[in-house]
Amino acid sequence: MTAAFNAIEPAGTNSYPVGSGQSPAACVSQDVGCFEPHPWGGVPGIFKKLTDEAGLNYVVSLSTRNAASLRGHFLNTANTAWDLRGDIASQKWDVVVLQGQSDEPLPAGKAKNANFPQFSTYASRIAEYIQTGQISQADTNGQTTEAQIFGGLENCMAATSANPPGPGLSRTACNAVRTIPLNLHANPNAKIYLEQMWARPDMVEAHQCTKPDLTTMDGTPIVDPTCSNGANGDTVTAMNAVYYTSKSSTAANLNDITADMRTAMNTVVASSGRLAGVVPVGDAFQRAVDTSVVKTSGFYDAAGIYSVSPTQMELWWKDRTHASVYGSYLKALVLFGRLTGKNPAALGIGEQAAADMGISEADASTLQKIASDSLRAAGYPLE
Repeated sequence: MTAAFNAIEPAGTNSYPVGSGQSPAACVSQDVGCFEPHPWGGVPGIFKKLTDEAGLNYVVSLSTRNAASLRGHFLNTANTAWDLRGDIASQKWDVVVLQGQSDEPLPAGKAKNANFPQFSTYASRIAEYIQTGQISQADTNGQTTEAQIFGGLENCMAATSANPPGPGLSRTACNAVRTIPLNLHANPNAKIYLEQMWARPDMVEAHQCTKPDLTTMDGTPIVDPTCSNGANGDTVTAMNAVYYTSKSSTAANLNDITADMRTAMNTVVASSGRLAGVVPVGDAFQRAVDTSVVKTSGFYDAAGIYSVSPTQMELWWKDRTHASVYGSYLKALVLFGRLTGKNPAALGIGEQAAADMGISEADASTLQKIASDSLRAAGYPLE
């Protein structure tokens, strides 16, 4: 049901149910890390608990791959150990929530992995695959190419900054023959949503390149002066690239990311014809920042190293990319409200998932209200 962020103690992580997932092994080799395979997750478990408490009967599943785009999910570009498309076709789904790589939907040049044409195209193709069992660009044998998927070789190779923009794929990638097996569990009535991801402090505040500390039980980030661990940084200054800096405050720059992400999600839904709507998780994160109920700035110290507040709720983990325990709880609350139509605020004091994860009743109540207010502000009715 759920993947858990692996740590010895659940406090400060988003593992739920507490103790779920694979327990970390002893540090046998510093080349691997005590925390590997390090699945980020727990939100489906929180969501499941919330539905149980509301008297609902939901069966919840999760299929994720770290740093994978929707293209990677659908074409299985990760490695042979992953069959994400097979997961999609493994059963008949009533409701599906799609989440791509966190910065992929953003405008060209505004994020390391920005590729809106690719995100939009594969969101629609996955939705089509779930609902019809195949994509319209495939032949009777299920074979297709990305040139066909994107409407021609020129479109497939066009840069993300071109007019019109494309995914910027190579000629080889565009012409590679892909076989898409028939989805025998298609459901034309499946409701498919896009998750609007949150804005990220690591795209806003200056900081040094980091890498996971392989001697820790959670992969705590440590400075990487070589900027070699997948960071988009400067090997001379050891500083990571930031993209949203035009405003005078962190909160305002985070809001710019949120606005761009919201526009991207709404654009895809409007153009797809197959998507049921958006789950506005990013809007909820921004509302929490704007109302100052969580940490709003100072995510890094003067040296550009993460700085943790012992007294404030923080929605982001130490890497300032993934969600903290509070961010994961807020995300689950928004999913709960959007998918069930139930008011997250009605969960009330004493909600068990929050208590299990060490979130105080006051903080849980605050996050419940943020989720409720965000959903209503987005125009979604709640019971």
